[in-house]
Amino acid sequence: MFKYIKDKIMGFKNLFDDDNNINEKSVVGFLAFAVMVIFAVADLVTGYIGTDLVINEFIYDSFVWIVLGAFGIAEVGKVFGNRGK
Repeated sequence: MFKYIKDKIMGFKNLFDDDNNINEKSVVGFLAFAVMVIFAVADLVTGYIGTDLVINEFIYDSFVWIVLGAFGIAEVGKVFGNRGK
């Protein structure tokens, strides 16, 4: 059990290495998208209960821009990254 936990912690550490196979922009974009989905579900639940969920529009729009930027940069990198090969 201890080895399994140690391997998972070391795997998380590999996320910050320069020579990894993980696309960090996609991870950030996915996490921002997950937060947006949580906001949407919480808004639906509180609307069903009959109360308003007050979300600052600036914060929600910031998450939208993070998602669009992260996935857009990742896709542009895929398209233009193979030009030199």
